[in-house]
Amino acid sequence: MAVKVPTKGEPGYVAFVVITLERDFFDEMNMAEHDDILSDAEREALAVLSAPLAHSPVVLIVDDDPVNSDALKWYLKSWGIECMTADGVEEAMFKLHYEPRIALLITDLRMQPCDGLDLIRQIRESERAALSIIVVSGDTDVEEAVDVMHLGVVDFLLKPVDLDKLLGLVKKELKIG
Repeated sequence: MAVKVPTKGEPGYVAFVVITLERDFFDEMNMAEHDDILSDAEREALAVLSAPLAHSPVVLIVDDDPVNSDALKWYLKSWGIECMTADGVEEAMFKLHYEPRIALLITDLRMQPCDGLDLIRQIRESERAALSIIVVSGDTDVEEAVDVMHLGVVDFLLKPVDLDKLLGLVKKELKIG
């Protein structure tokens, strides 16, 4: 004798749905693992598709002159390098704290009210101490350049910046071809 399956709206329909869902759930839980459902190639393709996306590194450009920072940002973006800018030490430290993708900092030295040397010192004393830093400056003396280099910066470039050299340094630090 066949059991009549209740249709939506009939008495017993909700109980039938709950029992069916529970049965299906427990059938799946008790189902033996089948290694032969997917081929090795299908497993590999699935692993690639389900892997988390790698986040592209970001360059933070710090300069209190937006003309300089925007020009450098657009130059690097034209090479496919993701950038963001900050107009001083406070904004730079804020972005470094909240944006973990920042992998390189390019900073001017002459900024107000705090200069690039203060920024580098703050970074070296923070959780981002290992951050790669490139310094760009148009006005410096030998003593200041030596102080900066002692703080472990990648390089110190004078303005006007040799864009080919800067691009090479950025690509090297971000490990992009």
